[in-house]
Amino acid sequence: MTSRFAQWTLDVQDVRRQAEFWSAVLGYTIDYGDDGDAHLWPPDGGLSVWLQAAGEPKSGKNRDHPDLVAADGDVAAEVERLLSLGATHADVGQNGDEGFTVLADPEGNEFCLLHRR
Repeated sequence: MTSRFAQWTLDVQDVRRQAEFWSAVLGYTIDYGDDGDAHLWPPDGGLSVWLQAAGEPKSGKNRDHPDLVAADGDVAAEVERLLSLGATHADVGQNGDEGFTVLADPEGNEFCLLHRR
């Protein structure tokens, strides 16, 4: 028997803002819960995202993060789209030769856009 990933859970301060950001990034639909949390559902039944309210801001580098790919393969255009949604470039010590671009969501949670699958 093995386990499989079901969802990515992220503690956030502004659930609504983060839900709007990640929904736009991933093309997921938002289901706001009665408890102030939000569940983001993929169109294909894949990995979901659960955003739960946290009282304190993020501090330090994430110990884990999602790696994304540009669905159409156009990495430069996808970086620009993500920046227009509110992402920012993040420096976690990369040297410029990596096969990915490091970004952060509006609350500073890092994620990567891989340059190839």
